[in-house]
Parts: sequence; structure tokens; C-alpha cells
Amino acid sequence: MPLKGLSQILKPSQISTDTQDLQVYGKDWAKHLKPNPLAVVFPTSTDQVRDIVLWARKTKTALVPSGGRTGMSGGATAANGEVLVSLSRMNKIVGHDSIDRTITCQAGVITEQLQNYAQDHGFYYPVDFAARGSSQVGGNVNTNAGGIKVLRYGLTRNWVAGLTVVTGQGQVLHLNNSLVKNATGYDLRHLFIGSEGTLGIVTEVTFQVTNPPKPLTVLLLGVENLDGVLSIYQLYRQRVPVTAYEMFTEEALGVVLGQGHLKRPLAEKAPYYVLVEFEQESAETNEHAMELFEKCAESGWVIDGAVAQTPQQAREFWRLREDISEATAPFEPYKNDISVRVADVTAFLTELDSLIKNDYPDFQVIWFGHIGDGNLHINILKPKNLSSEAFLKKCHEVDQHMFAMIARFKGSISAEHGVGVTKRPYLHFTRSTDEIQLMREIKAVFDPDGILNPGKLL
Repeated sequence: MPLKGLSQILKPSQISTDTQDLQVYGKDWAKHLKPNPLAVVFPTSTDQVRDIVLWARKTKTALVPSGGRTGMSGGATAANGEVLVSLSRMNKIVGHDSIDRTITCQAGVITEQLQNYAQDHGFYYPVDFAARGSSQVGGNVNTNAGGIKVLRYGLTRNWVAGLTVVTGQGQVLHLNNSLVKNATGYDLRHLFIGSEGTLGIVTEVTFQVTNPPKPLTVLLLGVENLDGVLSIYQLYRQRVPVTAYEMFTEEALGVVLGQGHLKRPLAEKAPYYVLVEFEQESAETNEHAMELFEKCAESGWVIDGAVAQTPQQAREFWRLREDISEATAPFEPYKNDISVRVADVTAFLTELDSLIKNDYPDFQVIWFGHIGDGNLHINILKPKNLSSEAFLKKCHEVDQHMFAMIARFKGSISAEHGVGVTKRPYLHFTRSTDEIQLMREIKAVFDPDGILNPGKLL
């Protein structure tokens, strides 16, 4: 393949075939997928991205857009000799508009960089998750990232005011131009949000921002059972402005504490823990929250609880939840992130937990999730007596059972990390045959040569 044609578009320093670069940029957090890219290119402008796409069409070369690579479904993996298009050098914040309350970024801007910029200018960008320090905003758009604040603020989709994308045909589209009202037909912006780089490469995003929240209170509760987890959620949402509602199990807490960085937060152990974060809208808010805690205790839902007394303690409470992925990493976890309706969480988890305990008794499962929006993270830790290959085979068996359950509950096989490669065989459990066919036809319009992230999603 004539890689030399790229030298007419990019400087030598923007093209790499270095083995280490290929390994680093060639995969995301789906660790069992092996990268095998041909090269990595580092454009610095939308025009360069357009020229790369036109070159790829001419040479019939597959391209894989690459952001922070924090996804877990293999959506950013290049395993078949593709050219990776890293947006990491398109990392400038273009500016902000204090009247329209927007911030415009290149696609390679780190999520935390955007959050800090918003804060420095008196605003707030609320989409937040544990990978904020390495994920890139273009990737957030491509997976419609959610995270811990969805309950109050919604998904990435809710905050995208405008997009610049390069389609698989090499067209440069400027979508919506930050308009609040724009009743002129199909809003193509929303086709690209969540499309996993299969329709075009996002090069610039304009985000809506909002006012910073009032001071936040973080409450950690030890809970007796799953019914209590949902009952507490319903009660708190009625009385206080909840911004996040997270759940993790005693097993998950044990793995985190095993790292030695944090101390057990409550005197009493509990099967489940919930982390409730809410805004102090008025002097009465904390008073209402304490009244609710007493009601939860009287109802037998809560075993123990604590309110963060300092910002440091609030951060430590959050780390108990956000450090779970890092803490499980040495155990070669097989990860799934799924969603069901909030009202179905208890029934779904109970049924799945029973299935795994009965049919796969040697599996240790670490459960946690954004219970307030029905998003569950399921981490199966590899038993020491199983090879990686045998473990993966058994986990795929669990997938078949679990995704059939999800179809029955009318849920989603992927709540946050996209379909990518790993979830592609199971797409039919969430999308109908007609939907999948229409998605294929949309893909053919924007990427007629099939060069953009081939083999992902569809």
C-alpha cells in the first residue's frame, strides 16, 4: 500500500510505523484484542483529516479513528492492517462564547481539560466519569459517553451544540452551528453522536455549558438488599436534588480496599453500598437528607451510613466507586456494561446473579453501576485455575445467557462503551432486524467505500 502518498499530506513527524506506537495507539481497553495496524497518523487540522480520508478512498485503505482509547468494546482497535487516525494532536480549545454559553474544542481535547476550562470561565461541563483524565471529547461524542452525572445532566448528546465532521466521502460538514432552535429537517449531528467513527471522523465539537452546581454533599450508605437500593433511590429523588446515585457491592469494596490506598468507610459491613450526591439548594436540603436517612434506617434498608464532612472525604468516598476498574485489572476481568430500565434493575440483577452462581460457581463477579440510570457494570474475575482462553470461552457463554435476558427486559447490551467488535455479534439482542438494516444503509451513504472503522458496530 502506498503509504508514501501520505507524505504529500503530512510531515514525517506526523506518520509513525514505530512498533511501540502501533501497540499503544492500536487498541483500547478491550485487552484481549491484539492490535495490528499498518501505521499511525497524527493530523493537526480538519483539512488534513479530509485529505487523509480522500487518500484512503483513493487507495482503498481502512482508517480507524483513535481518541483516548478508554472504551472497552474494541471500537478503537486496529487489528487488520488499518491506518490509525489519532486526534491527539488536535487538542486545542478554540474558545468560548459567554453569551451562547458554549465552548468549542478540537476532538483531541481531554475531558478534564474541558471541565477545567469551563470552571475557569465560570461555567460547568457536567458529563463526568472515571476516565476524565485520559478520554478525549471526540471519543465521548462517538460513544455518546454518559458516566456518573447522567441522572441530573444527561448524556454527551444533551450537550453537543455543534459538530464538525469529515465523512467517509471526504465531505466536511458543519452541523447545527450552536443553534438552540433549528427546525430545518434532519439533524445529522445526532447521527454522528454514538456512531463509533463508522460514518465520519469528528474533528471539532461545540459544547453547551451551564452554571456550576451549588455545593455538593456526598452520602455513603450500607444497604441490606437490592430492594433497599431502589427504595432509597426513589425516596431521595423525591426530596433532594440528586446529581448522582451509584451502587457497588461488598466484593467490589474489598477489591478496592485490597490496594491499600483507602480505609473501610463504615463501621458495619453491608452487602451493597450506595453513594448519593446531591446539591445543597437551600439550608433545608441537608436537613431533608438526614430525615430521609432516618426513614431509610427505620424501614430496615440501611445498615450504616456516613456523610462526607470535608472535600477530601468526599473524594475518598468517590474513589471507593471509581477505583473499582483499576483494582480489578490484575484479575483479568471480563467486562460488560449493560442497561435496563431502573425499575427492572432488581429483577434483572437477581436473575443474572442466580444464573452465574448456579452455572459458573467458580466465577467471582464484581457488580457496580450507575443505578440511577439503569446502567450496570459486570466484571467477572478470571479464576486462577483457568487459562485465559478457557475463561474467555466461558464468559462468551455467559454473554449469550445475559444478552437473551436483556432482550427479554428490553434493555441494552451496551450502555456506555459502544458496540465496537466485542458486542457486534449481539447487536440483534437490542436492535431489530429492520433497525440494523437501516443502520447499514445509513453507513453506506456516509461511507460508501467502507473505509471508516470497518468491522465495528455493524
